Amino acid sequence: MTLPDTLADWLEYQQRQHAQPIALGLQRVRMVWQALGAPSPARCVISVGGTNGKGSTVAFLEAMLRARGLRVGAYTSPHLLRYNERVRIDAREADDAALCASFARIEQARGAIPLTYFEYGTLAALLLFADARLEVALLEVGLGGRLDAVNIIDADAAIVTTIGIDHTEYLGADRDSIGREKAGIARSGRPLILGSSDVPDGLSGSAADAGATLLRLGLDFAIVAQVDGWRWSTPAGAGHALRAAGEIAAVDLPELSLAAPHQPENVAAALAALWALRQRLGWAPQDYARGIASVRLPGRLQDLGGTPDLIVDVAHNPQAAAGLAAWLDAQPRVLTHAVFSALADKDIAGIGAALGARIAHWHVCGILDAGARGLDAASVAARLRMALPQAAISLHADVHAALAAARVALPMRGRVLAFGSFHIAGAVLERSPPQA
Repeated sequence: MTLPDTLADWLEYQQRQHAQPIALGLQRVRMVWQALGAPSPARCVISVGGTNGKGSTVAFLEAMLRARGLRVGAYTSPHLLRYNERVRIDAREADDAALCASFARIEQARGAIPLTYFEYGTLAALLLFADARLEVALLEVGLGGRLDAVNIIDADAAIVTTIGIDHTEYLGADRDSIGREKAGIARSGRPLILGSSDVPDGLSGSAADAGATLLRLGLDFAIVAQVDGWRWSTPAGAGHALRAAGEIAAVDLPELSLAAPHQPENVAAALAALWALRQRLGWAPQDYARGIASVRLPGRLQDLGGTPDLIVDVAHNPQAAAGLAAWLDAQPRVLTHAVFSALADKDIAGIGAALGARIAHWHVCGILDAGARGLDAASVAARLRMALPQAAISLHADVHAALAAARVALPMRGRVLAFGSFHIAGAVLERSPPQA
């Protein structure tokens, strides 16, 4: 068989190699990884799971570790503009040739074993990391945890950021069930950082049953606002998990460039993981503060400027939409129009309910390039109306038509909020780069 030549051809080929776009389970991907020799992706591995905040937490870890002078790889998904964004080594995206070469190795090793698009990408990232002889690999869990392809690697520390209702057809319909699935990235005798103070029993109980060392926001570590930034600390009254021989740590941090209300908690979880691994990675608070100051992450309440102002965000489930609502409540009150769409497996009514009357008009488009997960504009609007029957909603052929209509309809001092699926954020960013 002739193998694909280009990255685009490889990605198109991968879409056809499994009957389902999402197929959770570790047996197939583990067999292929073992056929590839199962090389260690790095001397130290940190896995990051959760409903929201995973990408931001990886970005904070990557920046802090690189400021420390370590060689770091980061695997994240999905991407906004280029597939290459998913694999970074020393903050550089993997190039097409490296990805294609890894895919060819995977294709040779897999034989007749079917792999999904995500499983190909995960294995390619692990191969590239192993070849790069990294000191630290950061692995973002794609969906859930227990059965996600990333979980073939035994992480030295794991983080679960938040637990919200999402992907219920795969993970369960309540937070306890979802928490149990996400706890699957925990390992016996190794730290599991819980980056939210609102932890369902299913998560904490399953992690404890696995024998992980639980480190909890608000108990074992905390982050509090200061006049000109934040202070992370292991409180004097904390439990034993983050303390050794009476050690207490504190780190003064600058203001965060990422604006969402949950970002301080993501920083806190990232720092807790580094503190838990300090015997292996060292501990350098000044480097970490410098790294935090450098973090920029596209599509997270990203202000692109313009008249009216254009904000882009990837809030695509009710929990993320609630964070977006809190951010809007903290901003000056201006007329806000949304450019919005989401995939078929998302709780669109729940997203609408979380934002409510904060959105004066919804400019809705479809997502037709996502296969079975895509929806047309009318279907998206119908789901929104389940929660917002009186909302002003208009339908548009695509995201660019929706954005143009929103800009025309708003006064100069208004705000366009383009959010929802990564498909929406990516399309807007592709044509509307940040203003200098």
